[in-house]
This record gives sequence, structure tokens and C-alpha cells, in this order.
Amino acid sequence: MTPGFSLWLDLLRAGAALTVLLGHMAHLRFTRGDYYVLREWNVASDAVIVFFVLSGLVIAAAAARDGSLGRFAFKRVTRIYGVLIPALLLTVVFDALGRWVDPAAYQAPFFEPVSGADMLLRGLTVTSEWQGLWPRLRLGSNGPLWSLSYEVAFYMLFATCVFLHGLVRVILVLLLGLLAGLPILALLPCWWLGVLVWWRMDQKAAPSLSMAWLCAIGGPVCALVLKISGLPDLLSQRTAEALAPFNHHLVLGYSDEALWSFVLASCIALHLWGVYGLASRRPSLEQTAHARAIRWIAGGSFSIYVVHYPSLHLLDAVLPNDLPGHDLWMFGLTLTICFAFARMFERPLAWQRGWLIGVWQRLSPGAAAAKLEME
Repeated sequence: MTPGFSLWLDLLRAGAALTVLLGHMAHLRFTRGDYYVLREWNVASDAVIVFFVLSGLVIAAAAARDGSLGRFAFKRVTRIYGVLIPALLLTVVFDALGRWVDPAAYQAPFFEPVSGADMLLRGLTVTSEWQGLWPRLRLGSNGPLWSLSYEVAFYMLFATCVFLHGLVRVILVLLLGLLAGLPILALLPCWWLGVLVWWRMDQKAAPSLSMAWLCAIGGPVCALVLKISGLPDLLSQRTAEALAPFNHHLVLGYSDEALWSFVLASCIALHLWGVYGLASRRPSLEQTAHARAIRWIAGGSFSIYVVHYPSLHLLDAVLPNDLPGHDLWMFGLTLTICFAFARMFERPLAWQRGWLIGVWQRLSPGAAAAKLEME
């Protein structure tokens, strides 16, 4: 993966995280509907699909680099829990404080009170959307954690397919699919398109220059044209008809636009394939101030995603509605909280992993070899 292509992935990751934040901030309860066009365009949901395609590509590359199930699992678990555990604690604290200040700011369906036991069980197992286990559950005000429940299922299915073999692989794939449920499986193809892009990259089969430009530009343009043409609404209608008399929103949950999501993911995958072809012709990249800024924002994108919603709810409760520059204050303070959170929990990932390996090495007599395996 060339520095130029890696930087472009970071740019997309940073842009998707900020798009999710702006898309959620556009809710009526936060900004009175002044930016409701972002809700009408459903930009937050589309940005999550960008995340899924990027995730498939990056996780496939990580699996190829890790080479073993143990190393792969260790890195995925530490990446998720190093941010998720403090994010769950922050959600509990922010929700309690916000409800104490202004209970009216915490109304269904955007807030669901949960017990501490449910927050721990469903949050720490990252299974709030696994319909084969129990009913769906919103973790307080932190609705965006739904996609993390999807991501973990995708990781587990992918690792099972890549690192296991024979009957064990077949049984575990079927079991995981049953436990995850239909909504998660409905968006799995979007994630696997990212894996497909990596597979083509791993084959060292870059597209021709003309094809690379066509895919890099044509992918986003095609997605935009199809969006403007009303294809998402048409596909949603077809989904509703196919699942009638059942309500497709209830059946599929956050995957109720699965058909449009796959179309969008296909456009994103084509775009990434094209950008890879262009970047492979320019392997070097200067470390400009712009590049460093992009990487810095992308380095906090996970924190933006898992912290922004409880932050918006708290700020909605405590900020006066007539505060001059109310929306700028809300946006700026939310980003400040997210980046402060990232500084404490997301960016020190290498240190966290080293500390865990050191503890394991001291506790386990045979951990010296394991240390080499995990690094």
C-alpha cells in the first residue's frame, strides 16, 4: 500500500467521520432543522457505508500482514476495546448529567435508558444489534454504536473464513450468521467489497492509467447521479414490497436501505480501485502540512464516531438555545471532546498494546514467544 493511497484512505476516513457528525447534528432537536437537507440526503448513513468498505479493505490488509489468528485477534480486540470501554463509560456519565440538567433533551427514539448490567453486557460484547441473541438495544444516547456491532460480526466472519479450515470453518460461519441475524448479513456484501479491492491490490494487478482515472472519478460521480435520480427511494420501496406484509424497517433495522448501500459500496470500491491505480504510479509522497493534518484527524476518527452523539445530547441539554453562535459552539465543543478523548484513548494504542504484552509476559512463563507473535 503506497503512502499516497494510504493518505487517501485517511482522507476518506476523516471525511466520513465528520460527515456522520454533521449529519447527526442536523437533527431538528439539535439545530432546529436549519441544516435538515443533510438529513434528507441521509449523508450520515451513506458515510457509514464508506466506513464499511474502507474497513473491509484495511482489515483484509491487516490479516495478510498479521499472518495468524492470534495476532489478528489481539490487534482487533485492543483496537476496539481501547476506545469502546471508555466510550461506554463516557456515555453513561454524559447521559446521567444531561438528563439531570434537562430530561426533555433525552426522548425516545433517540435515547433508550438501559441498566448498568445491559450497558456492560450488550456494550462490552458489542452485540446490541445481534438479533440472533436478543432484541435490538440502543445503548443510551449512543445510537451510532450500532455499526460497531456490525463491524465486530464482519471481523469474526472474515477471520473464520481466512484462518480456519474444514468443517470447523463451515460450522462457525453458519453459527455466527445465525447469531448476528439478517440485518447484519444484509450489509456484509458492502464490507466484502473492500476485501475484494484489497485482493485485487494484493495481486499487483493495477488498472491501466485510463481505467484508473475512469474508476477514481466515475465511482463518486455515478453514486451522486444515482442519488439525485432517486434510486435510494426506489430501492427502499422495492425492499418494502418484497418483505410485505412485514415492516421492512422493523425487519432490517439499520439495514433497511441494504440495496442502495450495496450500490453505493460498489461505487466506493470502484473509486478505491481507481485511486490505487493512480497512487501506484506515484509511490513517494511528501509529508506536507496538509498530509499531517489529514492523518491527525483520521487518527481520531474512531473517537469522533463513538463519542459525538452522547456529546451532542449533553451539549443540547446544557447550552442555552439563545446562545450567540449556538451551532458553532455545539460543533466546536463536540469536536473538542472527541479529540480530547482520542488523545487519551485512541492515539496511545501502540503503548496500550505494549503494556498488555508486558503484563502478559510477566504473568505467563511462556509469554516470551507470544510477545514476538503479537508484535
